[in-house]
Amino acid sequence: MKSLNELINEINELKSELHEKDFLLTWEQTPEELEKVLKTAKALKTMRDENIATNVFNNGLGISLFRDNSTRTRFSYASAINMLGLAQQDLDEGKSQIAHGETVRETANMISFCADAIGIRDDMYLGAGNAYMREVGAALDDGVKEGVLPHRPALINLQCDIDHPTQSMADLAWLEEHFGDLKALKGKKIAMTWAYSPSYGKPLSVPQGIIGLMTRFGMDVTLAHPEGYDLIPEVVEEAKKNAKASGGTFTQVDTMAEAFEGADIVYPKSWAPYQVMGKRTELLRANDQAGLKSLEQECLAQNAKHKDWHCTEEMMKKTKGGEALYMHCLPADITGVSCKEGEVEESVFEKYRIATYKEASWKPYIIASMILNRKYQEPGKVLAELVADAKKRVK
Repeated sequence: MKSLNELINEINELKSELHEKDFLLTWEQTPEELEKVLKTAKALKTMRDENIATNVFNNGLGISLFRDNSTRTRFSYASAINMLGLAQQDLDEGKSQIAHGETVRETANMISFCADAIGIRDDMYLGAGNAYMREVGAALDDGVKEGVLPHRPALINLQCDIDHPTQSMADLAWLEEHFGDLKALKGKKIAMTWAYSPSYGKPLSVPQGIIGLMTRFGMDVTLAHPEGYDLIPEVVEEAKKNAKASGGTFTQVDTMAEAFEGADIVYPKSWAPYQVMGKRTELLRANDQAGLKSLEQECLAQNAKHKDWHCTEEMMKKTKGGEALYMHCLPADITGVSCKEGEVEESVFEKYRIATYKEASWKPYIIASMILNRKYQEPGKVLAELVADAKKRVK
């Protein structure tokens, strides 16, 4: 394991412009910038393990806006801002003036007078979530330019309609930990596959995040789904481009069995078809409850035709040595546990349960790292000062 000083030296050597841009899509960042986020997260995690305080800020707010239900990401964000010394304030839109017509520009500035970070989860509406985050970012830039805000808060994408960067980066950090080195991922086959679920409307952002990020590091990425369960075409094209640039591959197949064949890593996860998410967005905006109910029944019937897309022990035998690493963003639909029939067989999930918990444990550090890299041009120097001070988190 590398020492803190070694990690900090490596962070200092990496070129980055992260302090000048929000982390809204992983493919907008250079490989060096992605590696810098990983190393900063690793340094923060090591400091936590060694009981060294990581309070970069003596005060300030970390604002959170969740437009969808969340457990892991919500608590990971709270952990991240607390780790850095910020207090959390949740923006409850029902208790704000947004319902009375307050503009995005006004809201962004009014909540940011003492804010150092804003985390937004907006994955409900296709074509809207990421666009909303960019509108908030533009309003913050204007607030700083006009002297309304003393500092530019870091804006973090906690999941949108296109990408889930905190999840995919946590997944990448876990892969680096599991395989020992980021370079060791080159040539590894990861199967990102659709899996049956007894529910519908699951966002596209996790599979899109995986194919958009893992293709940056020379991995052999295979995407598998039944006919009609397409992802956003532009993201698929981005994955193809990334694979070519990194020396990896990007392949699309139409069976889980083919995707699992010889895989080093498998990621079976349900999602709603791209076309369905578009239709669902129209119905949500129109508040068409009858239409939403009809669409749900139609999609559940469609899902039920593909119950064979099931991560079983037999399916796992097709992977490399029968021992591929199973991954999931959680919560998984576990057959016989959380549902009658679902994404993964209970015995498979139980075998990798602790591994998925370790996978999830990286998210607070990834989020804190993203904030640190946005707020400071040289985060390594900030960490070095904390390490030199070596204040104990717990006496």
